[in-house]
Amino acid sequence: MKPYFIKPLRIAADLALVCGFAASAMAQEVNNAATTTSRPMSASLASVTQQMLDSAGGDSKNWLHSNGSYNQTRYYPGNQINTGNVGSLKPAFVFQTAVLESMETAPIVDNGVMFLTTSFNHVYAIDAKTGEEYWHYKHKLGPIVTVCCGNNNRGVAIAEGVLYMGTIDAKLVALDAKTGNVLWNVQIADPDKGYSETMAPAYVDGKVLIGTNGGEYGIRGFVKAYDAKDGKLLWTFYSIPDSGQEGVWATKDPTGRDMHRSIDVEKAALAKDSSFYQTLGGGIWMTPAIDKKTRTVFVSVGNPSPDLYGAIRPGDNLYTDSLVAIDLDKGTYKWHFQFVPHDIWDLDAVSPPVLTQAKDANGKMVDVVIQGGKTGHIYVIDRNTGKLIRFSEAMIPQENMWVLPTKDGARMLPGANGGVEWSPLAVNPGLHMAYAANLHQPMTYHVEEVPYPGGKLWLGGAFKTIPSEEQWGRLVAVNLDTGKVAWGVKTPQPLIGGVLATAGGLVFNGEANGWFKAFDAKTGKELWKYNCGAGVNAPAVSYMVGGTQYIAVAAGGNNQIDSKRGNSVFVFALH
Repeated sequence: MKPYFIKPLRIAADLALVCGFAASAMAQEVNNAATTTSRPMSASLASVTQQMLDSAGGDSKNWLHSNGSYNQTRYYPGNQINTGNVGSLKPAFVFQTAVLESMETAPIVDNGVMFLTTSFNHVYAIDAKTGEEYWHYKHKLGPIVTVCCGNNNRGVAIAEGVLYMGTIDAKLVALDAKTGNVLWNVQIADPDKGYSETMAPAYVDGKVLIGTNGGEYGIRGFVKAYDAKDGKLLWTFYSIPDSGQEGVWATKDPTGRDMHRSIDVEKAALAKDSSFYQTLGGGIWMTPAIDKKTRTVFVSVGNPSPDLYGAIRPGDNLYTDSLVAIDLDKGTYKWHFQFVPHDIWDLDAVSPPVLTQAKDANGKMVDVVIQGGKTGHIYVIDRNTGKLIRFSEAMIPQENMWVLPTKDGARMLPGANGGVEWSPLAVNPGLHMAYAANLHQPMTYHVEEVPYPGGKLWLGGAFKTIPSEEQWGRLVAVNLDTGKVAWGVKTPQPLIGGVLATAGGLVFNGEANGWFKAFDAKTGKELWKYNCGAGVNAPAVSYMVGGTQYIAVAAGGNNQIDSKRGNSVFVFALH
């Protein structure tokens, strides 16, 4: 087997909790592209149309977007499984993949056929009722793969009989949904410079949208739109603009807390050198939300590079740590809202944005976009103007906020994982409630003067967990109309993976210890649980086949919090 090179991470072992990589996982990769067929594809497989994608939020039969719909509410509209009967939920089948490594996939289900992904960019097509395999695609990785936080993949996009997947060697691959054969692939960016792809792409109106990872390597972030038919590049939006990255020189965050910045020192540094924008980071980790009515794409932009050493990058560092609205047709800027100006704590915007409705300051119901932050807040923003309406009460402890990192380390809560990490929120639109999976990991922040290393890991210091302090998670419900926390459930380990809400009045969430649980959406009361034997660190989905509702979730563990590895997707139904 031809070896391939994964760039090493030069950092203290503590950082495995933030952006770790398990080197032993390399043994799981099969480095030859191939599609193996186990049985003929089901005749029921539908060619997913744009109309089906547009109406997916109300479709209880299928799950056609990684986050359920273009709005990304992760709200399933069926209620066959509900608060009254969820206690009778049992496994319908367990599908075991060939890859024993971190799983973050949100499966797509099209008319009884499920498409799921694994680390190292394997794709499986299986029967969504029985778990029988149709085909298995193994992506052939290039000679260089640069990843910060594991060789994960979060799923595919589907449209018109084609699947689209981003790969950790920075490619976009189109597969025939029926056979798994490669139709085309394009190189998105150069992995030798730190670029990689783990997000599930978005398909809309003949375009495939995909962002990029690499904020820990000094990349220049972007969203690109490709022609779905042939992979031709249509437009690129850079999350780091050519000019104006300094922003407004904000001295406070949106909650009014002082950022302890030396603005005069930063301005003097900018006057000497403004060329750093080419390596300022701003990766886009998760699938964008799309408002078809206003033709707007909403993306969450990640941290600046280097993460902790801010002296080399003066200014607000736009559009890092921001929610950005982009014109769907042109790829041009509409507006932005920055959560953490001049971030030197890695408390960036990672969780995917969600489109819903909430009351504004005058009590009027308006269209909003919400973001779950590593800061521990959910931010409610006017979708048309980009103005902040409110931020939620803190969902986790906050202490010594915005203390400046030091060589010896400064303690601050939350730690660098949050809060809400990449985990998708879920929203129950009837209750106007958002549900967020949070982490509590006390850390010290250490800064080090490090010049740009040319595509290698570039943190400018380290984040270190504090062994004497407890780590835990918290599943939190927030009232979007008031910002008040409605309820919270503490878990023994930090939460990462994402949430599912249903019209049956339920909220589903997994834990690192293998438990997959259902809660009452109104009260947070635990109603059901099942242990999957490995970390449930992926967002669940729901669908129907033959009149039966199913709940599916991957249990493969996670690199960032080093939860127990597995290789399976568990599927549940009432019995």
